[in-house]
Amino acid sequence: MIRTGEEYRESLRDGREVYMNGEKIVDVTTHPAFKPIVDIRARIYDLAHEPATAEVMSYVDPRTGELNSIGPKLPRTRADWRAKRLAVDTVLDDINGIVTRVGDETVGEMWSLFDGHDVLDDVDPRFSENIRNHIATAVRADPFHVSANTDPKGDRSKRPQDQDPDMLLHVVRETENGIVVRGAKYETAAAYANQAFVKPTIANWGDEELSDYAVGFIAQMGQPGLKMICRTGFAGRAPAADYPLSNQFDEIDTLVVFDDVEIPWENVLFYRHTRAAAYIRATLHRYSAFPFVQRTLRMADLLIGTALFNIRQTGLEKQQAVQEKLAALACYREGINAHLIAAIEQAEESPAGLLMPNQSLLYTGRVLATSQLPAMMHIARELCGGQICVTPDVAAFEDPATAPWLEKFYTIGDEWLAEDRRKLLAFARDLINSDYAGHRLTFQLFAQSPPFANLAAVYRSFDWDGPLQKVQQAAGLSETVLSKNARNAQG
Repeated sequence: MIRTGEEYRESLRDGREVYMNGEKIVDVTTHPAFKPIVDIRARIYDLAHEPATAEVMSYVDPRTGELNSIGPKLPRTRADWRAKRLAVDTVLDDINGIVTRVGDETVGEMWSLFDGHDVLDDVDPRFSENIRNHIATAVRADPFHVSANTDPKGDRSKRPQDQDPDMLLHVVRETENGIVVRGAKYETAAAYANQAFVKPTIANWGDEELSDYAVGFIAQMGQPGLKMICRTGFAGRAPAADYPLSNQFDEIDTLVVFDDVEIPWENVLFYRHTRAAAYIRATLHRYSAFPFVQRTLRMADLLIGTALFNIRQTGLEKQQAVQEKLAALACYREGINAHLIAAIEQAEESPAGLLMPNQSLLYTGRVLATSQLPAMMHIARELCGGQICVTPDVAAFEDPATAPWLEKFYTIGDEWLAEDRRKLLAFARDLINSDYAGHRLTFQLFAQSPPFANLAAVYRSFDWDGPLQKVQQAAGLSETVLSKNARNAQG
């Protein structure tokens, strides 16, 4: 059954080791850096219980009669994907911002491994059974599930064995109860999550010696031996009135250290199996790319709305140059939206019988969303103008010595009062010009993979035969040319 927000908060009080700024955090649910984002995740749980949103956020399992969350539900129909999209939009509407790591975007990575049950069966049928059990647990118990992918890596020109082997997480020994792992992973939201799907990032598994690094498992975040070292949070650095996004939506990134952590056999999803490791790297975002791209669509909406409010406040909307920039933002937004809609409408059956978004449309949509985001943010920055970087903070608007002057210069006509002008400029600054804004932009390289990986996914999923056949027919090329080309591609 779906937990309440308070039940989620209580689940985090499990003795986990969390550090930030040289301080050991006793309770992440109350610490100023973590509390805002923990409260948002708790709010998502509570939305499933409130009459106004319960139907959007949950469903009744026809087999068990239990009320479950929409996020972890296995996607089998287009209606399932539309329901997931609506649930995410409902959350973002309710919190008035964007959060990425809240669970629905990472559980899909387990579905990708579920699709590879034949790969897992090659090494040990118990592993495919484990993934089925964990997916069932995710559906029933709805834990806050995150994903641990990126290692410190060290010198990437060297093999792990040729430097400190802990630069990549690996198995150090087996026990009667399971395996013992050592190393570290970077993971957003780990400090306030329940569990993580931990997997390797090595792409080339040609060397058999790397097999100790070919391991995937479920880690419980309160396990002994896990140490979570967090970057400094944005919340609390400056007044919320000046940085409304930084203070509400900072998703804390963490270096999770595995200091000889024992993973029970029932939580091991693959081990010393390089084929399974290569498989999950190739299919990791088969499902999870969809909710990530959906978040970028919401970012596009915020860019458009912020820029348009500023333009209307300052009376510039009728200028052609301004309209062209707004049109560019609109094209970006609608391009992302079109890819999401088409990915659902042209969805494909997965190897395990699930329904996955059309892979070519999903991955090309992701490239559009991520590659154009920096340029779109800069267009919004241009449309907002230089006042986002020179406007005084809220204290100056409240100080009797300076407030009358700011009231004078920030009031625009009868419609726009100085306080509304200040709020908009503060929001714009935090959206596109602050430390938080820069962090969120760079975060795309971590959360959605770097550009080369996104383009590689497009290369693997695009139907190259279609254009070849059209040119073969239009140019009158022989059938042998087409078949030879296909053989070369397979080789």
